[in-house]
Amino acid sequence: MKRGLLFLILLIGVSQIKAQVGQTANTWRTLSMVTYKTEFNEDWGMDIKIPRVSPVAMALDGKEIEVEGFIIPLTGKVKQSHLMVSALPKSMCFFCGAAGPESAMEVFMKDKKEVAFTEKKVKFRGILHINPKDINNLLYSMDQAIIIEE
Repeated sequence: MKRGLLFLILLIGVSQIKAQVGQTANTWRTLSMVTYKTEFNEDWGMDIKIPRVSPVAMALDGKEIEVEGFIIPLTGKVKQSHLMVSALPKSMCFFCGAAGPESAMEVFMKDKKEVAFTEKKVKFRGILHINPKDINNLLYSMDQAIIIEE
């Protein structure tokens, strides 16, 4: 028990150091540390899965991070300042059934800078916000985002 607790504390510390430096090579791996609890939702009249984000991932909330992924447009425009980035290519995105919602992030570009769609992997830097309660929105979002690698 003590060994497990020590390991968890060590992971949180390492995660916080990485977030402060902004060098998060394994960001998606950390953000994928999510379990789900099934609960009945009265508004929807059915069981839904409620995310439980790990303390290691929650330590990144409000921190500047870097994330690499594939752009998924939210509108039909060629350029957008509000988009989604997925850890997986569009054909494997969680909307297509190959992954969970923890593999995607809503992105709001700094100064509403517009980003052109590309099928290549892109790297963003911005402030991560974790949303473990509102099931009507994505689990992760990033604001003040800039592209650091195209």
